[in-house]
Amino acid sequence: MPNILDGGDVEPLRLPPSLDVNPLQLFNIAKSEKRPLFASAPMLAFRQTVAEYGVDLTWTPMILAKEFNRSLFARDSDFTLAPNQPPTIVQFGCNSPLELSRATTLIAPYVNGIGINCGCPQSWACAETLGAALMHKRELVAEMVKEAKASLEREGFKDKKTVSVKIRIHRDLRETIDFIKTVENAGVDFITIHPRLRSTPSSIPASTEALTLLNSHTRVPTISNCDIFSLSSALSHYAATKVDGVMSARGILENPGMFFRPNSTSSYGIDKSQPAQDTGCTWDVVETFMNKVAIAPIPFKLVVHHLSEMTGTDRTQKGKTLLSKDERGILMECKNFCEVVDFLDEVRSENGGLRREMEGHEENEILK
Repeated sequence: MPNILDGGDVEPLRLPPSLDVNPLQLFNIAKSEKRPLFASAPMLAFRQTVAEYGVDLTWTPMILAKEFNRSLFARDSDFTLAPNQPPTIVQFGCNSPLELSRATTLIAPYVNGIGINCGCPQSWACAETLGAALMHKRELVAEMVKEAKASLEREGFKDKKTVSVKIRIHRDLRETIDFIKTVENAGVDFITIHPRLRSTPSSIPASTEALTLLNSHTRVPTISNCDIFSLSSALSHYAATKVDGVMSARGILENPGMFFRPNSTSSYGIDKSQPAQDTGCTWDVVETFMNKVAIAPIPFKLVVHHLSEMTGTDRTQKGKTLLSKDERGILMECKNFCEVVDFLDEVRSENGGLRREMEGHEENEILK
């Protein structure tokens, strides 16, 4: 625990330097640069990719704390990090303060913070009193916040790592305000708000009015998870709602480079001092993703899904995608990662094939 990926070489355990970063420091940096904190929530290789294109803070998928505590297989399959992992919040599905305390103790050395998922709308989660079902159990969530904070303190991580919650909203926003105040009093460090009801489909726009109201009642930093599909929409949303950060899910799946600003560099992403430029996903982003996957593999079906999203969606309305409809059909028929590499090499033949990154690999290319 955990599974530390090192590109295939057997060497001593190396923890990411990003683990020294308290997420609250990232909020302060973003504020000093007069911009929102940029956040996303994808898989391992995807977290590394988006961190190279402007994302400050990443999340894991929801991990069930009870199974995580009891099963070595669950720990190995649900949580993996790499030596260059960006600042990461582990997101737990949990309804027991004791289970969250145990899970926090296990994983605290390897993440930047603990997140409690109170937003997942799926029926199976709510049936188990997880996810959005917890929006009606604010005192329970407050107890989990307290236990997670106490566990971090016992492990020597007080003021070094955070405890946060990700929430949805109630039909009566006074209930949501009460929820926020309750978890704030319990010591939560920041809150991510998805301004939809549990029953509201993603096809219906999130309520920026509700978000703005809730943010005005919040004492801790607030991240908005609210239909962000481009850098310009993120910045205008930030200006309109006065939140401290913006999170993208569907938008960043389609374009992992959506928060990128050209000619900017930093340790874990980029200094966003350049003007916002909305573009679709580029081949540079796809090639970065492919090289990350070669080092830190994820399930093949997920690789194809990510590539399909990146190469087949054009929200910029410029009428151009990286792959044609027929080419995407060929991509979906690939049986393994090598076939995908060969296919994309052929597509990129005029540019010499996919870019190969040699860092840390002296003799062999990563993408063979």
